[in-house]
Amino acid sequence: MGWFYLMGAVVVEIFATTGLHATEGFTRPIPTAGVLAGYLVSFFFLSKALRSLSLGVSYALWSGIGTASIAAVGVLLFGDAVSVTRVAGLICIVAGVVTLNMEADRESRTAVSVGVQQPVECD
Repeated sequence: MGWFYLMGAVVVEIFATTGLHATEGFTRPIPTAGVLAGYLVSFFFLSKALRSLSLGVSYALWSGIGTASIAAVGVLLFGDAVSVTRVAGLICIVAGVVTLNMEADRESRTAVSVGVQQPVECD
């Protein structure tokens, strides 16, 4: 369920960040309210995800996927320029997110295989 909440947090954050453009520096009340509500929902979902996922991996995924997605939205919807430097930066973000996930997956397999020993009480 944690992954579901995390992906929800990412999707809502992408919409909220995309909406920032429409707020015109928070001078338009309705878009501003929508953006603020979006960020609240995103943080709510992120907090739910943290109940079962690690903070480091969750935040890295949330911010990394969000950043890469917003860069794509900027190019596709707002005409942001594409450059070799930007593409290289996005590749680094994606590589970092994948690396963190691989490490988290390895750690979770190790924790399951090792197990946790419970103390034995003697009377």
